[in-house]
Amino acid sequence: MTKPVTLDDKDFGAGGEPISQKGESLWQDSLRRLVRNRAAVIGGSIILILLIGALFANSIAPYPFAEQTLVDQNKVPQWILNMFPTMKPYAQLSSDYLLGADYVGRDLFSRILFGARVSLTVAFIGPIISLIIGVTYGSISGYFGGKLDNLMMRIVDVLYAFPSLLFIILLLAFFRSTFARPDPGSFTYGISQLDAATGGLLFIFIGIGLTAWETMARLTRGQVLSVREKEYIEAARTLGARDTRIMFKHILPNVVGPLVVAETLAIPGYISTEAFLSFIGIGVNPPTPSWGSMISDGAQVIRTYPNQAVFPALALAITMFAFNFLGDGLRDALDPRLRGTQ
Repeated sequence: MTKPVTLDDKDFGAGGEPISQKGESLWQDSLRRLVRNRAAVIGGSIILILLIGALFANSIAPYPFAEQTLVDQNKVPQWILNMFPTMKPYAQLSSDYLLGADYVGRDLFSRILFGARVSLTVAFIGPIISLIIGVTYGSISGYFGGKLDNLMMRIVDVLYAFPSLLFIILLLAFFRSTFARPDPGSFTYGISQLDAATGGLLFIFIGIGLTAWETMARLTRGQVLSVREKEYIEAARTLGARDTRIMFKHILPNVVGPLVVAETLAIPGYISTEAFLSFIGIGVNPPTPSWGSMISDGAQVIRTYPNQAVFPALALAITMFAFNFLGDGLRDALDPRLRGTQ
């Protein structure tokens, strides 16, 4: 039998009215609803596993990602042969490779694991660049308004006229040709060396950063426009607060939630952009593994060795789904209209 709930004297005020319990803060309530979202938890768990695998790839991977063993080219274990019986006339059996070996005898599992570094780096660096540029630009435009706002938004409209993917391809072609043979000791030489040290990711970051911020700028401007006329903003102005204090103390903390959610939902787009660039051959520099370049190599032999295209594609799809699930969960958890409904 359930024990009835009783109230002590301390639960009542001086006039006999019950004292209300302390409520949750907005962030506590958002975290609670996020944890209750199973899809978001699954997505976050997958991202965490991928992050751990990418960070410790040197210890987890059984082979270096660039190690070639030509006598083991296209070898597969028995379980893959059972999964793809059409490979039987072509494939050679070997239990040394978990997911098989590619056309030059490189371990597919190791390359997929190291390829996660590229995709996750783009997944985190891309939003950071977009937030820094877009939030700064959109905040200035929305807060000051007037002719400045009109001019800044027209610039964004002009940039929107160019297809983002085509613009990134043109930028990469320009950067790669300009920095192809720099003079030692020059600025271009330093940039080319930095790009080589990152496996070709530097110019991809620049291309994504120069095209991804327009949407964030528009979203930030809209959020700032809706907040800058609130009563507490007017009160801060009346008390003599400076524009920078109003912006950083009162406006940005109240608009950062939707902006973070929007960037989380945009992450799969950054990952797919990098994968597509690597697929067409202008992404990361070989032999740095990228899921896009691995899919491109596997697509050429997909009839005879489908594992070389299927497994990198699965890794790419699972990662994009994980970020989508997490982004949807964050959007639902941080939406103030849903507060108290779950």
